[in-house]
Amino acid sequence: MARTPPPANGFTRVVLAWVGFLLLILAHFGICPLVQAPVTADFALMAVLFSSVRMRPGFATLTGFLVGLAFDAIVPQHFGAQMLVFAVVAFGASWLKAVFFTDNIGLTGLFIFVGKWLVDLLLALMVGTGTTPLWMALLVWAPLSALLTTLMALTLLTVFRPLYRPHGT
Repeated sequence: MARTPPPANGFTRVVLAWVGFLLLILAHFGICPLVQAPVTADFALMAVLFSSVRMRPGFATLTGFLVGLAFDAIVPQHFGAQMLVFAVVAFGASWLKAVFFTDNIGLTGLFIFVGKWLVDLLLALMVGTGTTPLWMALLVWAPLSALLTTLMALTLLTVFRPLYRPHGT
């Protein structure tokens, strides 16, 4: 019979949350530039969603805003778009955490899929899609990207459960 490890104290949970957040941000900047495809996993969104479920809506919104600000500073052509989108998604994730972030893997996957698709939808409507037609970006590439992000997130949740577990579980 497998023993369940004792629950981590508050300080350990905070440290694990920060380590998980920073690892996902590093993965975003380390892995995503290597993949030149229209479908990529969004590790930054995973970091924002996983951290937002541990925070109150105001702090989650601030976290999303700051992550969006960092990305807008890197690509300033449409400054403010990612700040707004990440802040809205982080607020929604924090507000809906009691409904979706349970131990049910299906609901968690659906939550991440919808979050990623919503980010792609809002960014496409705000800044455009470049040379790709809008319908193709929203109905083909965005769902495929959301599916890949969901699969990666569920894999990370399974393998590194202590880092990305919501508060209270």
